Amino acid sequence: MVKAIKDRVFIRLDTKPTASKGGIFFTEDHDYERTIGIVESVGPEVDCVKIGDRVLFHVFDELPTFDPNIVVIRQSSLLGVFEDE
Repeated sequence: MVKAIKDRVFIRLDTKPTASKGGIFFTEDHDYERTIGIVESVGPEVDCVKIGDRVLFHVFDELPTFDPNIVVIRQSSLLGVFEDE
């Protein structure tokens, strides 16, 4: 894994759902915004999240990485941290 620097956060994206909570199955062309994920690495200037947190972030601020399921964002692009469900 890559170590994040400055105010960067590496996030492993949630997998694309195949069905809704109500049981409706999605087709392959279903448009799904991937804006939720698990924090994999945080830079030293990040103070609002830690590794393992499940977070919501702004979709237009993500940068792709070497892995299609991992994106990197700035701390300011984080919108929230999910509490225990």
